[in-house]
Amino acid sequence: MRALIAMSGGVDSSVAAQEMQRAGYDCAGVTMRLYRSSDLGLACHKSCCAESDAEDAAFVCSQLGIPHELLDYTGLFRVQVIQRFADEYARGRTPNPCIDCNRFMKFEALLDEALARGFDVLATGHYARISRDPANGRWQLRKAADESKDQSYVLYMLTQRQLAHLRFPLGELRKSEARQLAEAGGLVTAAKRESQDICFVPGGDYAAFLEQWTGKACPPGDILDREGRVLGRHRGAIRCTVGQRRGLGLAAGEPVYVLDKDMGANTVTVGPEEALYSGGLTAAAFHWLSIPEPAGPLRVHAMTRYRQKEFAATAVPLPGRRLRLDFDAPQRAVTPGQAVVLYDGDLVLGGGTIEAAIK
Repeated sequence: MRALIAMSGGVDSSVAAQEMQRAGYDCAGVTMRLYRSSDLGLACHKSCCAESDAEDAAFVCSQLGIPHELLDYTGLFRVQVIQRFADEYARGRTPNPCIDCNRFMKFEALLDEALARGFDVLATGHYARISRDPANGRWQLRKAADESKDQSYVLYMLTQRQLAHLRFPLGELRKSEARQLAEAGGLVTAAKRESQDICFVPGGDYAAFLEQWTGKACPPGDILDREGRVLGRHRGAIRCTVGQRRGLGLAAGEPVYVLDKDMGANTVTVGPEEALYSGGLTAAAFHWLSIPEPAGPLRVHAMTRYRQKEFAATAVPLPGRRLRLDFDAPQRAVTPGQAVVLYDGDLVLGGGTIEAAIK
């Protein structure tokens, strides 16, 4: 069996390559060049896809005695990830570009490349598990054994075809165990730090990046209360996120939080914290993964943000791949553009993009 290993240059993908080789696969490593820092006007040496990381990936492959290749996907990344990110912010939504990167880059473009080259599987360093339902043969996605590192939330879009050709060797490991395996193998990445930033927005200054990317300044505008009264001025609506309290520059006498943004009117609406809570949501482009779409309401646990504590809810399928989710208890700061992912225990049922909160 031949395995192509997606190598980011970090410890997790390095261990994935090592473990696939130990499992008897004929392995090769590949690193996706997603952008050039100079093209974006960035110094990205500390982000997860920095150009120097390709050198680390190549070195690990040399240590393991397997070939390594650097493939240029910069054009596709600009269209499918960066431009989508910019377009969503322009609509007043808060996207998760890591989901798009997984969807379009790793598990669509790179998997297709692997299969076209005659590889049987694509392996990555994601913390998640794949199983198969013995009753019906359906592929299933499950949480990682180490729930503190679980990445199943950003993998809900995987298809049956993709799951059949994917391997996640770290799914049964804790992060500490992965590092121990890297150290035992003498891998150069064993002590390498983890990146916390979006790769093309190091430092997390989304507004500055978007102004540079679009060539348009984010103009100031009015901050309104829920009755439409002007309370002050914001420094650009894209600098505000639902649930934000700090940095608004208001002296309101009591804490206020961002409740909504109107990008057309360039206004930001604020109010008390209790106004952030909602009783449900609607989601679009909903993808049922480990189970077929249910015929009626289904009891689930859900997450509306990455690494959020799950909460109980009832999922109601709607026509047109839409979903309504009714919460058992009100939830704070449900944000359009983010993903909602449904679980049954450690089983990922499916997910979609939040359209709106139901107050």
